[in-house]
Amino acid sequence: MFHRLIGGAVASLLLANSVSADVTAIRFQLDWRFEGPAAPFLMAEEKGYFAEEGLNVQIDAGSGSAGAINRVASGAYEMGFGDLNALIEFLAENPDGPGIQGVYVVYDGTPTTVFALKESGIESPADLVGRTIAAPAFDTGFRAWEIFAAANTLETDAVEWQNVDPTLRETLLTRGDVDAITGFYFTSLLNLEERGVSEDELTIMPFPEYGVPLYGNAIIVSEAFANENPDAVQGFLRAFNRALGETIEDPATAVAYVKNRDGLIDVAMETRRLELALESAVNTPDAREHGVGGVDEERLIEAIQLVADAYDLPSLPSQDQVFTSRYLPPVEERMLLEAR
Repeated sequence: MFHRLIGGAVASLLLANSVSADVTAIRFQLDWRFEGPAAPFLMAEEKGYFAEEGLNVQIDAGSGSAGAINRVASGAYEMGFGDLNALIEFLAENPDGPGIQGVYVVYDGTPTTVFALKESGIESPADLVGRTIAAPAFDTGFRAWEIFAAANTLETDAVEWQNVDPTLRETLLTRGDVDAITGFYFTSLLNLEERGVSEDELTIMPFPEYGVPLYGNAIIVSEAFANENPDAVQGFLRAFNRALGETIEDPATAVAYVKNRDGLIDVAMETRRLELALESAVNTPDAREHGVGGVDEERLIEAIQLVADAYDLPSLPSQDQVFTSRYLPPVEERMLLEAR
């Protein structure tokens, strides 16, 4: 009896080891806290979509795109979610560093937006001349201001910038301490509404609608990990793409997976944040026509050059260094918006 028990235990252990050997662990770094836009990642994990692809994915909250990129570069994480423009900057400044690539563009257009109070008389980019704009020094609005200015025939030095903590910028605008701010559309708008300013009281100028063709956040991966585990990267993107489709169909249900990770969130607010993110950055004309996740090569080349010029980068990474489509699901599976 004893020998049979030992034999059974050994057999079970061997089976467990054989199963675990077939599972690839991926540490995934978000760009920010567990908020509405994180829903498809958390859904894919909780509903078992990653597990069905043979993956054990650990999803951690982040503190900004630069942090996510640096942590993937350091090897602390295999994959992450960060701003493609910050990735361009990293690659330019670390030409001999570890390779990192975008593999799935989630925000087809940068969510960066200029906000001003209508009562200030600001109705268009031209009205920003001589005004003060507040943003953190790392904010894409500040970093890419040269691109916005050129697209709207403004001088680069036409405005005065205030470098502020990201938690203060909306308060400064509502108090009238600055004339305008830049921030992600779905973040700053909700922050302003929390401070008693309605959307009708705001002049809102999203960068993509004012001539700035930059991409936004993308899923990124360590090239070393991807080269060793191409099937795992493909499986991750299949699972995420599946969850993104469900999120687009029913954002309110998708936010439940965020709530499960952070029980303190305001569900109504995070549902609206997710809906705003989908409407402004995911559901774009390009994504509707060509599918989510991919890039237009000419647009990407233009975006890299624009970022290099605006950020005064020391070198120019190629489009192949910045993004690869080799791991993407077939385009027909990525046509998540064609009926919308």
